[in-house]
Amino acid sequence: MAIHSILCSPFNLILSICVLFSCCFGLCYTYDQLGYNTFTVSSFSYPQTTLRPFDLRYIRVDLPSWFSSLSISLISDVDLDAASLRKTPESALPIICFRDGSPPLPDVSNTSLKDLVLVPISNYSFGGIHAFQKVEQCFPMQKNIAMKFTNEQISPGAWYFGLFNGIGRTRTQSKMIVRGQTYAFSANITVEGCTIPTMWGQYCNQTVDPLSCVPSAGNISVAESYNQTSKNVVSCKNSLETSCLGDGEQKVYSLEVMGVAEELTIMAMNIRLNVTATNNSGNFIGVNLMCFVRHGAIPSAALYDNSSNISKGPLSIRSPKVGRWYIAILPVNISKELGGTQNSNTKVCYSMESQVLECPIGKAGANCTWERFVLQTVLRRGSSPFESYYLPVSEKVFSKSANFPLEPLLSNSSYGKKPDDIWTYFLLEIPRGAAGGNIHIRLTSDTEINYEVYARFGGLPSIDVWDYFYANSTRSSDGSMFFILNNSSKEKVDFYILYVREGIWGFGLRQLNTSSGASKDEIIMSISLERCPQSCSSHGECRLAFDASGLTSYSFCACDRRHGGFDCGIEIVSHQGHIWQSFCLIASNAAAVLPAFWALRQKALAEWVVYTASGIFSGLYHACDVGTWCLLTFNVLQFMDFWLSFMAVVSTFVYLATIDEVFKRAIHTAVAILTALMAATKATRSSNIIIVIAIGALGLLIGWLIELMTKYRSCSFSIGFDFNMRNRWQTLKVWVQNLIKTLFRRFRWMFVLAGFTTLAFAAISWKLETSESYWVWHSLWHVSIYTSSFFFLCSKANIVNSENQSLPNGNYELTRQNSRDEEVRGN
Repeated sequence: MAIHSILCSPFNLILSICVLFSCCFGLCYTYDQLGYNTFTVSSFSYPQTTLRPFDLRYIRVDLPSWFSSLSISLISDVDLDAASLRKTPESALPIICFRDGSPPLPDVSNTSLKDLVLVPISNYSFGGIHAFQKVEQCFPMQKNIAMKFTNEQISPGAWYFGLFNGIGRTRTQSKMIVRGQTYAFSANITVEGCTIPTMWGQYCNQTVDPLSCVPSAGNISVAESYNQTSKNVVSCKNSLETSCLGDGEQKVYSLEVMGVAEELTIMAMNIRLNVTATNNSGNFIGVNLMCFVRHGAIPSAALYDNSSNISKGPLSIRSPKVGRWYIAILPVNISKELGGTQNSNTKVCYSMESQVLECPIGKAGANCTWERFVLQTVLRRGSSPFESYYLPVSEKVFSKSANFPLEPLLSNSSYGKKPDDIWTYFLLEIPRGAAGGNIHIRLTSDTEINYEVYARFGGLPSIDVWDYFYANSTRSSDGSMFFILNNSSKEKVDFYILYVREGIWGFGLRQLNTSSGASKDEIIMSISLERCPQSCSSHGECRLAFDASGLTSYSFCACDRRHGGFDCGIEIVSHQGHIWQSFCLIASNAAAVLPAFWALRQKALAEWVVYTASGIFSGLYHACDVGTWCLLTFNVLQFMDFWLSFMAVVSTFVYLATIDEVFKRAIHTAVAILTALMAATKATRSSNIIIVIAIGALGLLIGWLIELMTKYRSCSFSIGFDFNMRNRWQTLKVWVQNLIKTLFRRFRWMFVLAGFTTLAFAAISWKLETSESYWVWHSLWHVSIYTSSFFFLCSKANIVNSENQSLPNGNYELTRQNSRDEEVRGN
C-alpha cells in the first residue's frame, strides 16, 4: 500500500503528459456548464455490419479508472414497435445485451429469457438498476439508440455489448436453410475521462480524496479479538486530519485494495460539531454520520454496496474485492442536534481512518489459520488460445496432469470451534482477452464428497458472500444464467462457470462433517479454462471467434441438425424424427424419374442426362446435409445439386423450342457456364430462382427467334414491299391468326395448365420453408418441381404432320425447314 501512495505522483505526471500530447494532436477539451472539463479517452466507429438470422456480434469497450462517461450511438434498420415485439418469436427477435466483464449470453438458460425486457431502451432503464452490475440485461433493438452511462452508474473495466438477430435454443442448431429478416447496424462509441484524476462524476465536478495507506505497527482497537500477530494491517488516512461537513453535504474518498484481503474497516473518530450545541452540549447522539461504500464507482444513498452509521460504530466489510473502493460520508440530522434550528455555519467534524487486514502469504480466514493456494496456469499444447489448466504452487503436491490430489492441501482447523466451518482457498487469474472462456471445476472420489464449492470474482468467497456455489444436487447456483451442472452426483462435483470475467477468482472448499468420522478416501480435483462446455456435448463443433475490437476471443458451439442450446445439450429433433426427415428429403428426389423417363422416351438424351444427374446428386447432397452419409465433400455436393437444378430448369425451357440440335448445344453450353458461376458463388441466395427462370425464358425466346429466322428468311421481302395499306393490314392479320393456330397446335394446353399449377405449388412450398419446417416443404418442392418439368415436357406436341401443309400465305406460315425447301424447289 505504501508503494501505491508513492506511485501516485508519477501516475499524475504520466496522465498529464498524455493529456498534453492529446491536445497537440488535435483532441479538444469539452467544457460543461459548470466549467469543469473532460477529454476524449477513446472513440470508435464501427462500420455498417449485417446480421443474418441467428448471427451475433460482440463489442468490447475498456473503461479506465478515470473515465467520466460512456456514450453509445447505434443506428440500425430494425423497425419493430411494441406490438410487433410481443408477436415476434424469440428466434427472430433482434436484441442488444449489456454485461460487465464478459460477453453476454441471453439464451443460455430459461431464466435469462424470462428476464428479457420488451420495452424501449433508454438511460432511465439503467439509472436505478443495481443488478445491472452483476448480471446482463437485454433490450429489443431499435432504429436509433443513444445512451450515456456515467461513472456513477457503471464501474471501470471491460464492458461488452452483444447484438443478436434471434435467440433461443435453435440459435446454435445447424440448419439446412437459414431464412429470415437480415438487419444492419453501425455504432459509434466514445469514452470520456476527467483531466484531473482527483475529480469524478459525469462532469468531473466532484472531488475525490484518495486515502494514503501505510503498514501499521502494533495492535488496533477494532482488531483486538483477532490474533493480531499473524495479520498484516494497512492503515489508510486522509491527508487532512479533520474534515467538516454540513447537513446533507457529502464527501467522497477512494481506497485501493491491492491484494486479497480479509477485512476492510472504516471508522470515524473525534466526531464533534464546529460550534457548541445550545441544548445538549457534548452529546452527539442525534448526529448520524452515514457511510456509503461501493466498489468501482461512487456510491449514493440509493446505490451502494455497504452502508452504516459510523458515528455509532465502525463499518466492517469481510473479504473485500480487489480494486478501488469509494467511500461517501454524509452527515444527517444536524438541525435535530441543534434543537431544530438551521445554521449554515454549523458542521460536523470528524477524522476518518480505514484499515485493510491481510493474512500472511498462504493463509486466509478470520484468524489466518486456513490454507490458501495460488494456482499456476499451465497452457495446453496444440489447443485453442487461452485453453489451460491450473495446478497449486505448493511443495505438498506434484502433478504432471490437470488433476491433483486434494487431501494434502486441506485446512485442518476451524474458526470458533465449528467443525463444519473449515475452508481451503484457491486463487487463479483469468488473463486479459480470455473472457470468452469457461471455468471447469471437477471433484471426483470413490465415496461421497463432503465438500461445498464456492466461487467469487475479485476476492475470497464465504458462506454469505459468493457469486456461484455448489452444495449438492438440490442446492447450487443452477438457476444462474452462467452456471451449468455437468452430471454431478454424490461421488462427483462437476460444473462450469460460463464466460468468466478477466481478473482474480477465488474458490473456497468448505469441508463438512469433519466430526462424524467421514471417509478419508482420496479426492481428485481439477480446475481448467476451456473453450466449449462438455466439448459441445459431443453433438457439435467448438468454434473460435473474436469480438469487433479483436481484443477478446470467445468460443461457441455449432451444433448438429438434432441438437441446440449453448452446449448442444438440448435435443430439438428426436432420433426417429431425424430418420423420417432424412427419408423425406432424400426419397422425394425420386420424382426426377418422371421428366427423365419422358426425355428418354422422346430421345432427348441431353435432357435425360440432366434430369437423372439432378435427382441423384440432390439425393446425395441432402443425405450429406442431414448427416447421414457423404459420398463427396459437402461443398462439392452442394455445387452439383444447385448447378444441376439450375440446368434442369433451363433445359425444360429449351426443350420446348423446335430448333436444330446445333443451336440447342450452343444454348446449353452458354447456360451451363452461367449457371455454374451462380452455383459456385452464391448458390443459396433466393434471387437465383428468379434469375434461372429468366435465363430459361430467354433461352426459349432465343430458340423461337432462331426458328423464325430459319424458316421465314424470305418473308414478304422476297416479293417486294406492298404499298397498299389494306393489303398490308390483311397480310398481318392472317399472319397473327396463323401464329396463334400454330401455338395451339404446338402445345397440349392441358399439360401446360398442369405444369403451371404444380409450378405454383412449388413456389408456395419454397415460400413456406423455415428452419423448423424445411424438411416438409422442401420435400414437397422436390416432388412439385420435378412433376412440373414432366408436365411441361409432355405439353410439347408432335407437329411434324400437322405443320407440313402450305398455308394460304406462304410468306408468314410457320412450317418445318423441309417444307420451305420443297416450296423453293417448286418455284
